[in-house]
Amino acid sequence: MRIAIVVFDGMTLLDATGFYDVMYRLNRIEQHRKVSFELCGMKPSIKDEQGVRVEVDKVRPDLSTYDALYIPGGFGTRYLRYDEEFVGWLRIAEKVKLKIAVSTGSLLLGAAGFLKCKRATIDPNHLDLLKPYCSEVLSSHLVKDQEVITAGGISASIDVGLYLVHLLSGDEVLDEVKQLLDYPFEMEEVVEFQ
Repeated sequence: MRIAIVVFDGMTLLDATGFYDVMYRLNRIEQHRKVSFELCGMKPSIKDEQGVRVEVDKVRPDLSTYDALYIPGGFGTRYLRYDEEFVGWLRIAEKVKLKIAVSTGSLLLGAAGFLKCKRATIDPNHLDLLKPYCSEVLSSHLVKDQEVITAGGISASIDVGLYLVHLLSGDEVLDEVKQLLDYPFEMEEVVEFQ
């Protein structure tokens, strides 16, 4: 599985690194799975909302070539959802098998049209911002509606990574990854729609 982790100015770094770290641990446990992930952005480096510089692996790659798209949240999402160049780049991922967002990254999935007729969630402090983009906003921690997975606030980046491990590899591998992370994750407030 190839995952594009979309990074941008003003993102919340933990939203990206929490998920990234879970995928890294999965590769350490299940070598044959060969999950790969790349930091993808519109320019060679970005700054998170606190000014930390992050180098980008791929600048404006063809997102349709990935198996999953992951979008973190952060203050940058507030203006990027109106940036037609950025949103147009995300739309290239229309046929990607899994589209995942954490926190206000859900706004970017919505702006790209990926939440149309779907139920989704966002950081609990921003539920109203998501309403124009989806059929129903849920206050659940994690929502899976067909090929789209959305999750709540910052700590949800680790949770959504572990949920993806569960979907890809089952509970035994999930328990191994949780042990490597020393993380007492339990799947609560997960709502799934087929």
